[in-house]
Amino acid sequence: MEERITGPELSAFALVDGKSVLWLASAQDYKRAFDGDAGPNTGGMGAVSPSPHETDVLRDQIMSTIITPVAKGMAAEGCPYNGVLYAGLMLTEDGPKVIEFNCRFGDPEAQVVLPRLKSDFLSAALTVVEGGLENFDLRWIDQTAVTVVMAADGYPGSYQKGQPIHGADQLETADGSLIFHGGTASANDGQLISAGGRVLAVTALGNDRQLARSEAYAAVKTIFWPDAMFRTDIAAD
Repeated sequence: MEERITGPELSAFALVDGKSVLWLASAQDYKRAFDGDAGPNTGGMGAVSPSPHETDVLRDQIMSTIITPVAKGMAAEGCPYNGVLYAGLMLTEDGPKVIEFNCRFGDPEAQVVLPRLKSDFLSAALTVVEGGLENFDLRWIDQTAVTVVMAADGYPGSYQKGQPIHGADQLETADGSLIFHGGTASANDGQLISAGGRVLAVTALGNDRQLARSEAYAAVKTIFWPDAMFRTDIAAD
């Protein structure tokens, strides 16, 4: 028996140097395969950062009641943690509840968190290893990021590989959009082809969620392969 909890989900990310904890960012990912959160669960069909549910009060609550106690508890038990701490949370009427912890970034959450970071991530990573997060200042681009995952038709079930992908090369040289390759490969003739279920993710930044979403989908529409599929409602809620 497990407690049933309901509410929107939020991914919370923090950096931990063994002693100190620094809030990184929030994101919301979309797990279901089809629009309207229908269909089977997937590894993630898109994401937005910051989460539309994030507020200063909620962020402080997550840090003070969940993230910081976990980091301090690990140190107190002789197992200090250095790295990214990812809390998958559900925002219930009784406050945020933990669904899972991961010692990594999420995918596709990383594709919307890291493009917003103005500070040098290598410097942040070294501080995580060497200590001193309490004096580290993370600077952010004051924009929203939206990523849309383009998958092979049939994912997360069976799907075809080896489909030629068109338009991605041109998009990578354009301003304002980023492509993160997942299940792609290069054929013998150099043609980009599909090689997995979640083939690639397209990320765009905007001054608000709607602008970022519009830019991301405009970029998605320039990429084509015969059995491409993607959700059309990422960051629409």
